[in-house]
Amino acid sequence: QLQASGGGLVQPGGSLRLSCTASGRTLTNYNMGWFRQAPGKEREHVATISRNGGSSYYSSSVKGRFSVSRDKPMNMVYLQMNNLKPEDTAVYYCAATQKVWSSTSYATAYEYWGQGTQVTVSS
Repeated sequence: QLQASGGGLVQPGGSLRLSCTASGRTLTNYNMGWFRQAPGKEREHVATISRNGGSSYYSSSVKGRFSVSRDKPMNMVYLQMNNLKPEDTAVYYCAATQKVWSSTSYATAYEYWGQGTQVTVSS
């Protein structure tokens, strides 16, 4: 239902843009989140954008480096990742929820998940 793409191998300091699309769902009906999970670690919230794209917030570990956005006509959500660091290495997931805004930093609040895309930051 949700599909994340755009991951890859990048050197420290580099950039990647992840994309999330959906089949059969209109993403503007959902608050959209990005999460990541590194090997041996719990899934971690990265960023969330509101239904209309007017609000967003980020985890402290990525704030100032990552940016989440929407393309409403294309039914896409993006995560622009700049100044990547080795500790950003993880599988990144997009997720959708209709739950209240205050709950959207929790993975358990999300009803729909993409399959994940691997981001590896290494020299």
